[in-house]
Amino acid sequence: MSASGSTGMGTGTDRPPGTPPTRPGITIPFDGIPLHAHREWFARLRQLGYTDLWSAEVDGSDGFTPLALAAAWEPTLNLGVAITPAYTRGPALLAQSLASMADAAPGRFCVGLGASSQVIVANWNGLAFENQYKRVRDTLRFLRLAFTGEKVTETYDTFSVKGFRLSRIPEQLPPIYLAALRPQMLHLAGREGDGAILNWLSAEDVATSVAEVEKASGGAPREIVARIFVIVTEDADVARSVGRRMITAYLNVEAYAEFHRWLGRGPALQPMWDAWAAGDRKAALEAIPDSVVDELVVHGSPAECRAHVQRYVDHGVTIPAPAVIPIGIDLAEAVAGLSPTAG
Repeated sequence: MSASGSTGMGTGTDRPPGTPPTRPGITIPFDGIPLHAHREWFARLRQLGYTDLWSAEVDGSDGFTPLALAAAWEPTLNLGVAITPAYTRGPALLAQSLASMADAAPGRFCVGLGASSQVIVANWNGLAFENQYKRVRDTLRFLRLAFTGEKVTETYDTFSVKGFRLSRIPEQLPPIYLAALRPQMLHLAGREGDGAILNWLSAEDVATSVAEVEKASGGAPREIVARIFVIVTEDADVARSVGRRMITAYLNVEAYAEFHRWLGRGPALQPMWDAWAAGDRKAALEAIPDSVVDELVVHGSPAECRAHVQRYVDHGVTIPAPAVIPIGIDLAEAVAGLSPTAG
């Protein structure tokens, strides 16, 4: 069920180790820089050899505005959102938003769809966060149908649509990638999506996730996007201190906790989970082993960080999208040091 115009290039597992990604990406927008000031940054990213810009929807910019600016300012870059929650826009509005971005950047926009989290969906948006797998599946199937321009009257397990027709169909339909952690969603990404979006995993974990996608795709090519957190500093103590705070913020979310139990990291993280559940935040931070931080957060010199990101590619990521955390280094220097033209 690949979308028309999909640029899927497969999981890359048959590429020789050390082969650079054909679509090196980066996460935008950059913290601390107003959106209106990103034009020169986007131009510089293109000059540095980046091909993909990937946004997100958490608690800052929405997922589309930075990409719309990039579409106008740098019309050669590929654009993606990782991710748009399946809950926070109604089905029709979501189809309109995604089709509009695809229309603004023909052949260059990738949809990233996922369940998001209890915090974002329920706590912040006041919506019921339930039936996550079915909601993502139903939304994916609705979008496929809506993008045909046909009138949609359908009752899905998690919502219904009556009489909606998308009147502005983009010249090239965007591929749809699913944010996926464990087998059920990874299988959906392989079976009905054009690829998977991975997050908060080690380079070596990638092969485990890719195997599940391939199991469901029957060998059909699927893109594998990964957001990779990168701290370009040779001060390991500083990097691990920042990394521990990030890990407690994310990996205490139940979906990520279950993900890491599935990956086999449960014993290493259980002391952190226990301390966090007991309300002892300091003990939770201290309980995270250095080895776990080093696996999940890339840090070191620019060359060491590039080599670590390359390991993700060697294990099957086709579009790496590093999220740069500028600690102890100027952002421009960090972005240049991680770029395809560095080294």
